[in-house]
Amino acid sequence: MVLLAGGLLIPVGCQKKEQPPPPSPAQTRQAVVPQPPVQKQQSSVKVSERLVTSMDFTNRKDPFKPHAAPQTVTIKQPASVRTTELLPIQIYDVSKFKVAGLIVGLKENSALIIDPAGKGYVVKQGMLIGNNDGRISKITSSSLEVIESYRDDNGHHRKRTIKLTLPQKK
Repeated sequence: MVLLAGGLLIPVGCQKKEQPPPPSPAQTRQAVVPQPPVQKQQSSVKVSERLVTSMDFTNRKDPFKPHAAPQTVTIKQPASVRTTELLPIQIYDVSKFKVAGLIVGLKENSALIIDPAGKGYVVKQGMLIGNNDGRISKITSSSLEVIESYRDDNGHHRKRTIKLTLPQKK
């Protein structure tokens, strides 16, 4: 310490270093560094990008594709020609079938018929029979009725009923 005239004391010697001014709030926000999380979180975007790049099948052959290319052929058929497969019972004319037995009294009636080749079929009401798209309409205790639809010579749709009866005992 130095004493001067007039009794004033002026400190001499050690001088204090000036402290820098406190940082502004904008500077403190930049200075704060977030701590990394304990477990690193994976981004779903990165995972999907990896899957897309690793599953590229553009240069591979499709195992479900047929070896030969399907060929489409269009054939015009007349309306009278059937496109579905025929059942064996639909090959013969209805009048050539023989009724061997009738079963009546259960939930629905049924009949046993025999074709010209000797093969037997059990039929029920609503089944198709014969080569003219005949349909069994009714089965009674003595007969079987079939309704066939056909076109006559003039081109009109006609229906005819064919009745097959059980042969009488002698």
